Amino acid sequence: LAGAKVLLLDKRDHIGGNCYDYLDPDAGVLVNKYGAHLFHTELAHVYEYITSLHPWERYDHQVLARVDGRLVPVPVNINTVNTLLNLTIKTTEEMDAWLKMTQQQPTHGGAPQNSKEMALSRVGPQLYSKIFEPYTYKQWAKDPSELAPSVTARIPVRNNYDNRYFSDRFQALPQGGYTRFFESLLAHPNITTIINVDFFQVREHLPRRAKIFYTGPVDTYFSNAGLGKLEYRSIRFVREIYYNHGFFQPVSVVNYPQNEKDCGFADCSFTRIVEYKHYYGQKSPHTVTFREYSSDEGEPYYPVPSARNVKLYEQFKALAEKEKGVYFVGRLANYKYFNMDQAIDNALTIFEQTLCDIMPASGACRALQAGEHPAKWATKPVRFGTGEGAQPASTPAAGGGIVGAGVDKAMETAWRSPSDD
Repeated sequence: LAGAKVLLLDKRDHIGGNCYDYLDPDAGVLVNKYGAHLFHTELAHVYEYITSLHPWERYDHQVLARVDGRLVPVPVNINTVNTLLNLTIKTTEEMDAWLKMTQQQPTHGGAPQNSKEMALSRVGPQLYSKIFEPYTYKQWAKDPSELAPSVTARIPVRNNYDNRYFSDRFQALPQGGYTRFFESLLAHPNITTIINVDFFQVREHLPRRAKIFYTGPVDTYFSNAGLGKLEYRSIRFVREIYYNHGFFQPVSVVNYPQNEKDCGFADCSFTRIVEYKHYYGQKSPHTVTFREYSSDEGEPYYPVPSARNVKLYEQFKALAEKEKGVYFVGRLANYKYFNMDQAIDNALTIFEQTLCDIMPASGACRALQAGEHPAKWATKPVRFGTGEGAQPASTPAAGGGIVGAGVDKAMETAWRSPSDD
């Protein structure tokens, strides 16, 4: 933190944003409130940064999809193709040959211009119609031809038998869950966190010298600009508890890309079912699942990369670049579908770009100018528990902590420098 004081404001009643997790009271299983979050990356500096703050454990994620009434691995691999199309592909060379034969390149001769062209250029018409087309419509409520090619480009296609969802070198979950990770991240005497507060309602109370790092929707920040609203997709969660049931499904996530009539539930328009008991090797006689229904209503989760939204965002981006002392960080503020590692890298990059402006005489700035990456001097973790030096996350500490009331006093304390005393 380079000696700076940090005030973190969150409008929700908890820390951790969409990564927040908690113990389900009925199943006794650690679950995410806002959908499953799996960390994976090829960025070594990002992995070094997060593991310097809190211990993480290896986890290789697997996902199945229910297609034509059968469970098959996703992303598409040899097992998927053989099962769905009754083929007998055995080697990577045979898979490469099949993909080359079935792939359809855009008729205009250029690079794919939308998600439909991208998917067809990668898997061909059969898998496109069985998986990519219906799932994309369920997720985005738009035909793939209306979305940018990046949407279907995110989904890998494998020429081997690898059933893992990700192939990145680093894949992990934080020990004890994401909430514990954020407790470690925020356990510093220079950080004060205030929950249940809207940034826009208290902004006028912030000192003029304060640098603001805004992570909310960019169109909300500039709501008075008269440009209109960007589109976002949200998720509606339907929880089901199963007592004395063992596991509900064979893996943590099962996707339902097709518009089935007989999915086992009254409403089959959900995109997937998540069973969190599979994570961390959790033991419980009961289990709990969450069906996820994509929606236009609710908290913003995913920027919708249509031509209209991309064009509109450029206008908001121009306003953001002119906003003095405010830095727009993360998925919603940049209107980009960042993965978790990309969001962390975005934050580290902005920190690197702004550190010397904020604290030009600090040792951290000098280290940065000497070529060190911010991850090299990350905050060391503070353990939570009952031992010596333990600090409950819910109790305000001198010079830092998490508070849910007394906002004005907490803000005053958070920004007071030693010279002010």
